[in-house]
Amino acid sequence: MIELRHACLPLAVLLCAPAAAQDFDAQIAATEVTSEQIGEGLHVLFGVGGAVAASIGDQGVLIVDDQFPGMVPKLQARIRELGGGDIDFAINTHWHFDHADGNLVLGPEGTWIVSQENSREQLTRDSVINLVTQSRDQAAYPADALPSITFEQHMRFHFNGEPIDLLHFGPAHTAGDAAVIFRNHNAVHMGDVFNNAGYPFVDADNGGSLAGIIAFCEGVLEEIDADTVVVPGHGPIVDAQALQDYVDMLSTIHDRIEALISDGASLEQVIAAEPTAEFDEARGNPANFLNRSYTSMTR
Repeated sequence: MIELRHACLPLAVLLCAPAAAQDFDAQIAATEVTSEQIGEGLHVLFGVGGAVAASIGDQGVLIVDDQFPGMVPKLQARIRELGGGDIDFAINTHWHFDHADGNLVLGPEGTWIVSQENSREQLTRDSVINLVTQSRDQAAYPADALPSITFEQHMRFHFNGEPIDLLHFGPAHTAGDAAVIFRNHNAVHMGDVFNNAGYPFVDADNGGSLAGIIAFCEGVLEEIDADTVVVPGHGPIVDAQALQDYVDMLSTIHDRIEALISDGASLEQVIAAEPTAEFDEARGNPANFLNRSYTSMTR
């Protein structure tokens, strides 16, 4: 069974309760950043929001994702404890608030922000994220919090002594996802294309699709090997086999939903057919996942 731990809860979980804003602020205040070392100079930080990878070395600090504004000082403090200084670069794996709202602090402080081109475009306008049980409005970011460096399919950093590849394999979780591969450490940060704390969230209203998530993960698997360390957007760090198992699970579910749709099944009938049944004990309630997957497959 998959172990679900760390405070970096998925986007849908962060908003599932009708808590007031002060309750969320209290959660931020109460959460301490923890870290897990992947190798010399490369760490993963856990707080509130998506997992944050941090490359710390002679050239400075590069992070992948930046959580929430209230978490940024805590992330910076932990990075300093690990031997780093100010954050020079922040890569957004995508534009959702629990991975990118830290831009609102880091950008004005002088951090260079990087993303896939579609994510930057999304951040320039007001957005609505349909979480099924509720919707979240995400306002356009000010200019100083927007990515100033973007790419379409591939770009490479040479930073702290290693090549760091940013790859986009088409729309997946959103229209603008990026996988970040630290080549010398043989590690990849997947963002929310790989959710290891439940079923993935398919942002079907903003370019995401279940088929796209599968294809994106397959593209990453072609770039890595059996010994690669895989950092999901949420949940425990795993290996390449766990990513392959995730792809196999999603492919099985996709094929079952596709067959039901071909037979004319409605969303309610798809949910009633329980196409995720054998995975639910490990992954949790599939209702929202099935809703967004069905939506992405019937447009």
